[in-house]
Amino acid sequence: MFRKMLGAAMAVAVMGGASGADAQEVTLKVHHFLGPQAPQHAAVLAPWCDKLAKESNDKLKCQIFPAMQLGGTPPQLYDQARDGIADVILVLAGYAANRFPRMEVFELPFMMTNAEATSRAAWDYQETLAKDEFAETKLLATFVHGPGNIYTTKKKIEKLDDFKGLKLRAPTRQTNKLLAMMGASPVGMPVPAVPEAISKGVIDGAVIPYEVAPAIKMNELVKHTAETDRSYNALYTAVFLVAMNKAKYDSLPADLKKVLDANSGGEVSGMFGKAMLAADAPAKEKMLASGVEINVIPAAELDKWKKASDALDDAWVKDMDAKGFDGKKLLQSAQDLTKKYTK
Repeated sequence: MFRKMLGAAMAVAVMGGASGADAQEVTLKVHHFLGPQAPQHAAVLAPWCDKLAKESNDKLKCQIFPAMQLGGTPPQLYDQARDGIADVILVLAGYAANRFPRMEVFELPFMMTNAEATSRAAWDYQETLAKDEFAETKLLATFVHGPGNIYTTKKKIEKLDDFKGLKLRAPTRQTNKLLAMMGASPVGMPVPAVPEAISKGVIDGAVIPYEVAPAIKMNELVKHTAETDRSYNALYTAVFLVAMNKAKYDSLPADLKKVLDANSGGEVSGMFGKAMLAADAPAKEKMLASGVEINVIPAAELDKWKKASDALDDAWVKDMDAKGFDGKKLLQSAQDLTKKYTK
């Protein structure tokens, strides 16, 4: 009789323990480099965190730390996820130069069709061809921003020759090379550093998408914006990573892992890309309302820009070959995946 009672008590204790584990509440520290007004915060991370909370009955929550509030610099964010300084980070892959070489393919000139399709393509590509580049963390999403534009303080960009002599900020290694091939002097820096650099005359402008421009006061700092014909592939884009500390993910109870898994991957990457693209229109309106002149570079001129930068694709392929990969296959796969998702 005593053994039966002891067994029943132990069973209740075990069940209670399991129930307690399932009832565990977790708050993720989410760290990124942009301000809270930026769409990466307001239209990507905040709604994503709200969704996690709703689908977990408030058991999985986020505390978002924008603008590097947990310390460090933007290029250190990925290591912060690896080391557990933050549980989840959002960072530009290009800020860690040479760390994700195969993912750079999406940052080559005129690669992107639209942000949603290219974001989905980037996820599938890394899953099949570059997954090991992210072995130090649990990758949750990859996405890109909308078409990059050229913002200048004085000189209007209308044709290829207009780039000559300009010092322009670029976000990634490939975009730096692109600007150099077009005649500009590229200056690499994270986007939060752009306003001060323009104000002090260190640079004559920058290449960024519309969505982040008002957040860094570009509507107050520049006079001209050159936008590429939207029927043409984008001049450039940049790849964002949302990555999680592996130990933190592994420590989650099964029910919360399920919620997180349902809000990670290709569909979520596409959703993030779509949100970024949607943020372009209102940001453009703010630029116009501030008196910034916007001109569109027609397809015929873009053909010249593409021809001037075509060698970048070949150089990237050779670089991949030298690293032991099939560069041509990687490039073709990225192009095919992007085409697959483009409607």
